[in-house]
Amino acid sequence: MYIGVFDSGYGGLTILRELLSFLPDYDYIYLGDNARAPYGTRSFETVYQYTLQAVKKLFSLGAQLIILACNTASAKALRTIQQKDLPRIAPGRRVLGVIRPSAEAIGNYTKTGKVGILATPGTVSSRSYELEINKLYPEVEVYQQACPMWVPLVENDEHLGDGADYFVRKCIDSLLSQNSDIDTIILACTHYPLLLPKINKYLDKNIKVISQGPIVAYSLMDYLDRHSEIDAKLSRSNKRIFLTTDVSEDFDIKARKFMGSTIDEIHSQKVSLV
Repeated sequence: MYIGVFDSGYGGLTILRELLSFLPDYDYIYLGDNARAPYGTRSFETVYQYTLQAVKKLFSLGAQLIILACNTASAKALRTIQQKDLPRIAPGRRVLGVIRPSAEAIGNYTKTGKVGILATPGTVSSRSYELEINKLYPEVEVYQQACPMWVPLVENDEHLGDGADYFVRKCIDSLLSQNSDIDTIILACTHYPLLLPKINKYLDKNIKVISQGPIVAYSLMDYLDRHSEIDAKLSRSNKRIFLTTDVSEDFDIKARKFMGSTIDEIHSQKVSLV
């Protein structure tokens, strides 16, 4: 049985990259809904329906545990799937998100108690980070900034070009204008780590920037340690399967950018979710 990783596009591969680093022996199946990406501007109901379709597909292919490596899906669909759908369609399996682990980790970073969130419009409008952080750390103040152009920049391979500077600096300036004491920023979209060279260019070195990959990987390690009954069902033969709802050849080329040197070759398969 696999660990499934789902994202609306390529960003979840930055999570998979860290999972392979922390937990390399397990078998993984990745699904990118590239044909319908991005999810960031879609309604709650649409994101929920799309995500549920992906979860059902991954279950049908042998996933025992699924990571929603998409902040928008985690914000708009995870809770409903966990509470309403899992008991009905797969009571012995699990679906986890990326928001809770990121919120839990924030206490290890901020000193001023002022935290910034850079995210898609959908994640910002859900207020998921604000709510989760305030549950765990009620004294922390959370400031959000939507970055609607950042995902298209990455997906179209323009994230390191000169044109990206304008959009990166604009969002960072807008976030920091909300409170000059922000000392920690969460990159609340799995595409955003690819923009780190630009992001760091416009931030004071004293501001900590948190990428989710290592946090989610460590959280999964801890989860499997605490849930041996789930861990025992997961196979360990170093198998990796990549699925996309769009053209597989395009996926293979772009996916290497997100995976880096963690995998030699990617040969994806095209699937339908409807």
